[in-house]
Amino acid sequence: MYRRIARILAATTAGATIATLGFTGVSPASGAASPAQAGTILTAITAAHHPGFDRLVFRFRGPLPRQRSARYVSKIIAPSGRPVHIAGSALLQVRFFPAAGHNDAGSVTFGPIRRAFALPNLMQVVAAEDFEAVLVFGAGLARHEPFHLFTLRNPNRVVIDIQTPFRTVRVGDWFLNTRRFRTGIPPDTQRVSRPVIPPSVAFGALQRLFAGPTRAERAQSLRFVASGATGFRNLSIADGVARVQLTGGCRSGGSTFTVANEIGPTLKQFPSVHWVKIYGPFGHTERPSGHSDSIPVCLEP
Repeated sequence: MYRRIARILAATTAGATIATLGFTGVSPASGAASPAQAGTILTAITAAHHPGFDRLVFRFRGPLPRQRSARYVSKIIAPSGRPVHIAGSALLQVRFFPAAGHNDAGSVTFGPIRRAFALPNLMQVVAAEDFEAVLVFGAGLARHEPFHLFTLRNPNRVVIDIQTPFRTVRVGDWFLNTRRFRTGIPPDTQRVSRPVIPPSVAFGALQRLFAGPTRAERAQSLRFVASGATGFRNLSIADGVARVQLTGGCRSGGSTFTVANEIGPTLKQFPSVHWVKIYGPFGHTERPSGHSDSIPVCLEP
């Protein structure tokens, strides 16, 4: 069982070189602009909450990109033609040119290509493109709100302030604790705290779950096991039963620990939920009726 979980974790971990990133059309050797050509290298992405807004910062080595923009979009498509899956109710596309996010060896220069933030509005930032001196990121937000893009120097930074004119409440999300797994103890989950916008607190908790653990939480060995799912839809709660459908894929990989082990406690923290029925992407679950938990066949070991 533990080896099967290890394979699932390996499959959900992004590669460290640009050639392995799904958002690039090609590797640097087959046509992407080199850092020397771009002249501007992205070195860090950070974010923090301030009174009234979340601040997202892109830090660069070299001159600022001549073109920098941000706009709300309905979806982001990678150069490969595949959609980039990003958690959130609103999607902000951020684009830089000319700029690169890798060095001459092909290694990413700005850290994780997919990262979560436990901020009131900003929940996830995902790299979508690093090709021919174009850098594109998607920022998943809890709510569509006005934003302001500007630059700072010494060091060179592009800053986006996203307004947060709403209140939030704290809820829990449960992720796999891989430290316990490594020590030979049966796989277990660990609770983390997230801000969500009421009254849709169960919906917000699941959004934050699919955004994954923050960088600090990953350093504490927490991981999100997606089991091939890219998101969820059709969340409903009635008569003590929460029902939710996975989107994208669905596979257990032969493991007894799946996304169901994270969705279950995340939804059952709410007093109105006693049972959780998870449906696969095609709308099926093993026990659709009655007061009981249920998972789709695709999540069976």
